[in-house]
Amino acid sequence: MQRRSILRASGAAALLAASPFIRAQGSLKPFKFNLGWKVEASGAGFLLAHQRGYYKDAGLDVTIDTGNGSAAAIGLVGSGAYDAASADLSTMIEFNLANPTAGLRAVAIQYDLNPNAVIVRKDGPIKKPSDLAGKTLLGQPFNASRKLFPVFAKAQGFDHSGVKWENVAPDIGDTRFVKGDFDGAGYFFFTGLLNLKARGMGPEQLTVFRFSDYGMKSYGNGLVANPKSMEQADAMKAFVLATTKGWIDCCADPMAGGTAIKTREPLANQELETERLKLIVDGTMKTTDTRANGWGAATPARLQGTIEETVAAFGLKSTPTVAEFWTDKFLPSAADRKLKA
Repeated sequence: MQRRSILRASGAAALLAASPFIRAQGSLKPFKFNLGWKVEASGAGFLLAHQRGYYKDAGLDVTIDTGNGSAAAIGLVGSGAYDAASADLSTMIEFNLANPTAGLRAVAIQYDLNPNAVIVRKDGPIKKPSDLAGKTLLGQPFNASRKLFPVFAKAQGFDHSGVKWENVAPDIGDTRFVKGDFDGAGYFFFTGLLNLKARGMGPEQLTVFRFSDYGMKSYGNGLVANPKSMEQADAMKAFVLATTKGWIDCCADPMAGGTAIKTREPLANQELETERLKLIVDGTMKTTDTRANGWGAATPARLQGTIEETVAAFGLKSTPTVAEFWTDKFLPSAADRKLKA
């Protein structure tokens, strides 16, 4: 107990040192954050940081709300309703080009490897990506896997235009997929695998075509912020540092992340969300780049790849520069970003 108290105190001291301006004011600074989705494993790092007091130690009074997908979360950040959100970077790039004065930026990378995927039955006719040509897939118009599918298809050498997409609500769509109504489905891989498992179709019955396994360079979700919140540089640095600590803790101990989810949402299936968190950590965060550069960091080549793939997939009429959608000035030091395990 004494050792834990000492460690907590040293951690709090580091956060205090990182945010002297905030602490000098003598009160916590309000900060509104949108998870971009419901309370599940994708938000574990934020919830754990909140519950362990990392935001408070950094001088922030952080409110964490649920969301309805990346597009909605980005719109809310763009309107100023939230200071930041977890959201898909390709969707943010599209938003910025459609709203030239928005000026949104990613201030940290959440998913170093893009989690978008198409999932099919292992015992079905689709054995390789090109077999998807002309098939019927489940995926809503806002579904990032559907929107990025043209880039995936082009890389695999088949025409995406013959694919028919079915727009069905996610929960109903999961059930219909299990019944065999679709040839495949577009998902974040960790969402699809666990949702289908909950409906009686286990991972051993499925084949997952992860876009990142087939040449996609794009980053997945990042922490997206608006110009007004970035003007409060000390607060943003404090938020990113505390969030980084929360996600590093989840990477080292997914069980703690699962507990944080259950604490926030008592109706959550803790075992299922802990399993989902392990998929997220192992499949998107414990990567070669993250181990080399730390949680939240980005490389120029991958940032450029994100731009190029987004422009191609969404048919955008102009190409932004890296500086127009990414900044690293709020990232913690390399030592503070380093994974523990």
